[in-house]
Amino acid sequence: MNATLRCAAYLVVGALAVVWSNPTIADDMVSFATGGYATGLRTKEMMHKIDTDGDGMISKEEWMAFQEKVFAMLDKNKTGKIDVKEFTSGSSKAEIATFATGGYANGLMTKAMLKKMDTDGDGSVSHDEFIAYQLKVFDMMNTSTVHKGMLGPGEFFATGGKAPQ
Repeated sequence: MNATLRCAAYLVVGALAVVWSNPTIADDMVSFATGGYATGLRTKEMMHKIDTDGDGMISKEEWMAFQEKVFAMLDKNKTGKIDVKEFTSGSSKAEIATFATGGYANGLMTKAMLKKMDTDGDGSVSHDEFIAYQLKVFDMMNTSTVHKGMLGPGEFFATGGKAPQ
């Protein structure tokens, strides 16, 4: 292979590595969430479940509709707050796994995740805290300058080099 073609090949491989593997985003997500939540969320199956119109992109509206459904399922008592018992309940995990995945439910529904979302420190997660947290997750993943407000595979699977599950 001549030097020009070799240089072009390196540029293409380098560009693909940047698009598919952004360790800063992955590190930010794990520090903001937990490794279990980030791993459970960033799967092809979860992307397809959140992408309700099937266009291969997740809009902010699709993301928020999904998160509203999660909150409603977790808020068993319909109080507008999720306490530790509701948040970590095995029956809630099973229910959420029916429309999400077991990996997502297990990653989300931990005391560590409740603590990260509980910004006022009262031991529970209000609807506002849950939605604000999920908006922040979307915004952290929404790094494309081409599709602002949309998560494509490049943003959704930015795993710091790990292959999507």
